[in-house]
Amino acid sequence: MKLLYTVNSPYARKVRIVAAEKHIDVQLQEVVLSAPDCPVKDYNPLGKVPVLILADGDSLYDSRVIAEYFDNRTPLAHLIPKDNGAKSAVRRWEALADGVCDAAVAVMLEQRKPQPMQDAAFIDKQMDKVTRGLTVLNNDLGQNKWCVDDAFSLADIAVGCTLGYLGLRFSQVINLAEDYANLDRLQASLLQRQSFKDTLPVAN
Repeated sequence: MKLLYTVNSPYARKVRIVAAEKHIDVQLQEVVLSAPDCPVKDYNPLGKVPVLILADGDSLYDSRVIAEYFDNRTPLAHLIPKDNGAKSAVRRWEALADGVCDAAVAVMLEQRKPQPMQDAAFIDKQMDKVTRGLTVLNNDLGQNKWCVDDAFSLADIAVGCTLGYLGLRFSQVINLAEDYANLDRLQASLLQRQSFKDTLPVAN
């Protein structure tokens, strides 16, 4: 199997962490999405990473599909619970974390436009999603060590990847320690894991 990824994609980071936590051997191929010869569109018509190329040449996307595929490949340390209630809770955390990340990415892309072309109202709307989402994640975590049932899961991975992306792109406007202390504590715990250390985003 081969995983096409970019180093700062929080979605690709999510599946890289799942693969590491599950001890799944997968070949990693870093790509540049803007490059003319980028292979991503050959395997994902949406042109987005991550993309998992299977041994038979078929492909899987997006991150939620790939994460579940990895989790089902081996019974070792299930990151998506088999119990329906816990599974739904994990998926809800993942959906909210991904949604916060979607909004943050939208802001980043808008801010890359020349200043006169930027839509301030659009940026404000997306940042409102980010802050409201972080508030709910922070409050729902409370004083718990992990997001769901006191067990490390895909929920924690998804939240951790979102926090990593926000730290990379929005550290000047989002202060976890001051405004989202519970999430800051979770992030500190996650960064003790080798899978998170090995996949840290890179400032560019």
